[in-house]
Amino acid sequence: MSWLKDMFGVSKPVIAMCHLEALPGDPNYQAEKGMDWVIERACFNLKALQDGGVDAVMFSNEASLPYLTTVEPVTYVCMARIIGELLGEIKVPYGVNVLWDAKASIDLAVATGASFVREIFTGVYASDFGLWNTNAGEVIRHQHRVHAEHVKLLFNIVPEAASYLGSRSVADIARSTVFNARPDALCISGLTAGDETSADLLLQVKEVVPDTPIFANTGVRLGNVEQQLSIADGAITGTTFKRDGYIWNEVDVLRVSEFMQRVRQFRSGLP
Repeated sequence: MSWLKDMFGVSKPVIAMCHLEALPGDPNYQAEKGMDWVIERACFNLKALQDGGVDAVMFSNEASLPYLTTVEPVTYVCMARIIGELLGEIKVPYGVNVLWDAKASIDLAVATGASFVREIFTGVYASDFGLWNTNAGEVIRHQHRVHAEHVKLLFNIVPEAASYLGSRSVADIARSTVFNARPDALCISGLTAGDETSADLLLQVKEVVPDTPIFANTGVRLGNVEQQLSIADGAITGTTFKRDGYIWNEVDVLRVSEFMQRVRQFRSGLP
């Protein structure tokens, strides 16, 4: 667990999503506004998240719907430009997530100096994006080839909009993933972004891999953050920070501040 405190400087860190607008090549890219507008929106959201007091941020191409499992180069090249333009403004630890391409996420982390990535590294799934396969051994070897050993890998073992092909329980998947792939952390999710992570599922996973950090990956909000952090070792959240709690709106700094105040109060009571 020590790497969490070393990287984020707090117990039970909150990683806030800095969702990027649709990018060139995406069906919903607003070409008439161009990349400058995408960068302006990212800068606005980053400032609101940091002013609200989050512990870290993670940049993702959330609006690149429908997602690819092998992402086109234009996507992560544009993400690299955006993050590069924001580097002078980033004041907290940061990570990246290229949805849904593990190698591209690692490459982007190397290019931008990100400290962690979140991805689907293991398992085979029936998903809204087709049959979703992975190759953890290949990806980890790629991590070493591009000298990204320092980048922490957050394994999402309950991917949104997908179902594991097999009959094993999530607890069994967690246990074998930790044994075989040695993740730096595991992420447990709801069905889609913004859907609450099951507290029972968090507890089941935490019980079988107590020495591996567990993140509540979706649906952490003001009303459940204390319950979620009483089990999980941290939270990754984005939707609740948006105006009116709607994923495609801009970040509302007052919502962020209220959320983080409650988190700090909760952490003050920890041993």
